[in-house]
Amino acid sequence: MTDLPPLRLATRGSRQALAQSNAVASLIRSSTERDVELVEISTIGDRTQGDNVPLHSIGGQGVFVKEVQRAVLDGRADLAVHSAKDLPSDTAEGLVLAAFTERRSSNDVLIGAELDDLALGATVASGSVRRRAQLASVRPDLEFVELRGNIDSRLSKIPDGGAIVMAMAALEILELTDRIDQVLDLEAFIPAVGQGCVAVECRLDDSDTVGALAAIDHLETRRRVEVERAFLGELGSGCSLPVAGHVMGDRLHVFLAAPERNEHVTDVVDLSTELPDDRASRLDVARRAARTLQDRLG
Repeated sequence: MTDLPPLRLATRGSRQALAQSNAVASLIRSSTERDVELVEISTIGDRTQGDNVPLHSIGGQGVFVKEVQRAVLDGRADLAVHSAKDLPSDTAEGLVLAAFTERRSSNDVLIGAELDDLALGATVASGSVRRRAQLASVRPDLEFVELRGNIDSRLSKIPDGGAIVMAMAALEILELTDRIDQVLDLEAFIPAVGQGCVAVECRLDDSDTVGALAAIDHLETRRRVEVERAFLGELGSGCSLPVAGHVMGDRLHVFLAAPERNEHVTDVVDLSTELPDDRASRLDVARRAARTLQDRLG
């Protein structure tokens, strides 16, 4: 290790968040020989986990990140680790997304039963309006209930004769993939923007930490997640709207729904016509895709 002071890493205290943060800390140590200390932060999303309150009603994506970001902005920590899908599309003022770590699996999964094995009118638990809209588009008979809590709590809430929906990456980081009954196809069930990726923020003016995080930034993941975030940013919405965007190869797969009208639209946008390193062009393609979907959905 170097003689430099340890980097202080702000993280939520959930088992998943701590596992992600420890993985990032290990990457930093091995890449920079810099020590890292974890600083646990309680967020409003964590404090209301047991209240069975829909996520979108208490602030959507930002409920898991704002207080962690504040710890960095006020100097209690040097960097913050987030699940990229929890981040609002606009980066907080004074912060920079200095690293995107290599993406794990982006798929959603069913636990409890496979989709085709669920009886008519079976119950599926999910706190995500996107997941509900996508499942309802292929199985309109399903009934949906809220699902909140940490990973272990959610795994204990499988409805009788039903299933719960989760992100495969969360189960991978906790080595719980043996609980999966079905991995949902990425093209049929497009994941949330950034799903499967861990993003690392620090202060924009903290060149020391920015430099350290450059060593763990995974370029291909960054390119793909930035395109997805540009798509979401153009919609001006977070998880209160059933929206999905995911880059696979040279294609951006997108989904947008209006559940109150039982309508949804999907599209696949070719990114290969843009120069591989032309970031501005790739992001503009994603923004145009968002406007197209909005027009089609009306």
